[in-house]
Amino acid sequence: MIDVTMKYYSTNGAAPLATLEKAVVQGLAEDRGLYMPEHINSLPREFFDEMPSMSFHDVAYNVASAFFGEDVDLDALQDIVFDTLSFPCPIVQVEENIYSLELFHGPTLAFKDVGARFMARLLGYFTQNTQGSRINVIVATSGDTGSAVANGFLGVEGIHVYVLYPKGKVSPIQECQFTTLGRNITAVEVDGVFDDCQRLVKSAFMDEELNRHMRLTSANSINVARFLPQSFYYFWAVAQIQKLRYGEDIVCSVPSGNFGNICSALFGKRMGLPIKRFIAANNRNDVFYEYLQTGEYRPRPSVQTLANAMDVGDPSNFARIYDLYGKSHEAITKDISGATYNDEQIAETIRQCLKDTGYLLDPHGACGYRALKENMRPGEVGFFLETAHPAKFKDIVERITGRSVEIPACLAAFMQGRKVSVPMSRDFADFKAYLLSAPLA
Repeated sequence: MIDVTMKYYSTNGAAPLATLEKAVVQGLAEDRGLYMPEHINSLPREFFDEMPSMSFHDVAYNVASAFFGEDVDLDALQDIVFDTLSFPCPIVQVEENIYSLELFHGPTLAFKDVGARFMARLLGYFTQNTQGSRINVIVATSGDTGSAVANGFLGVEGIHVYVLYPKGKVSPIQECQFTTLGRNITAVEVDGVFDDCQRLVKSAFMDEELNRHMRLTSANSINVARFLPQSFYYFWAVAQIQKLRYGEDIVCSVPSGNFGNICSALFGKRMGLPIKRFIAANNRNDVFYEYLQTGEYRPRPSVQTLANAMDVGDPSNFARIYDLYGKSHEAITKDISGATYNDEQIAETIRQCLKDTGYLLDPHGACGYRALKENMRPGEVGFFLETAHPAKFKDIVERITGRSVEIPACLAAFMQGRKVSVPMSRDFADFKAYLLSAPLA
């Protein structure tokens, strides 16, 4: 029998091809590369013609089928998609030619709820009949990933989640969302920055002794099941804009940290998604912006900013973007431009947008909005991603605007819990010793 399932290769080119199941369960390739599908299926013209009249669920299911339909039973895939998208992603007009895609209506009020919930359910699909030891999900977070993954996997049988986060460098509300859950969620408070957390995760995957001891996978955007579903809402946004502004060129601005979000959009473009170009909006951690200007990629330690979820000095998904475009700087810059903003500019943008339009931004959305506003061209209509509810950064936003921010009930509930975390150094030997001593059942 001919095997027609999709195969996944490593961006480092030195690991064997993998099935989707292996790519999802293993997370990272043996050579430390990130998994990429061997081909990207284009969607038919008929789909794009009908997309503006389709529901969010149906749009997402069609996209998911193109990604995963060769490897997952279609009825099961439909159930996974519909269960994942149990909340809306509205698009809101902020200015005449600028729209906000609000991705903060999920359980943790951040865009990563989509990818985390999809991955939890897809991993459950692949492991539902697996016998033996539990799967241990290890995830590094600079803010919203940890809460989304923790809540997406909370209570999932046979899976334990370790959330690594940098001590003192996530907002208090973000921290509450993954340190108060208990059950199958363990928060690990690392004395370092996000890049230290990410390095510990990658080192754990590559450690032979540790992998003999326990089954490991990741729920960061390095996992194909985490980043690919994030393309769903780009298709949805385009569909909504086309209903309002048919025939105009569409531009998208993406607040970017580890670059999984914009990477999923670029995959969507390869599938035929009619977005003319993208803007990658950075805070002071501008490694990718520098690459766009110079053609040289020079990672460095991240610095702390108001937009903490973007505080990444060596974005993992750069490897995917680089591979997707054949390692061509010229090709990348044809589709993507960049922008970078310091804390003062972020604060100014939040204040000015509220004054001019009445729309309240969070620090990450502020980067996306400003980048779009400053880089729009005549004849274009654009949308930016508002990736988190402003209440997740209540103290920052209130200090900037001088106005109180109401805390949604779901966030208030997290804040009533008791913080429980495991203190950890940035030394991998310490983290490895902790995992080796952790119970496996």
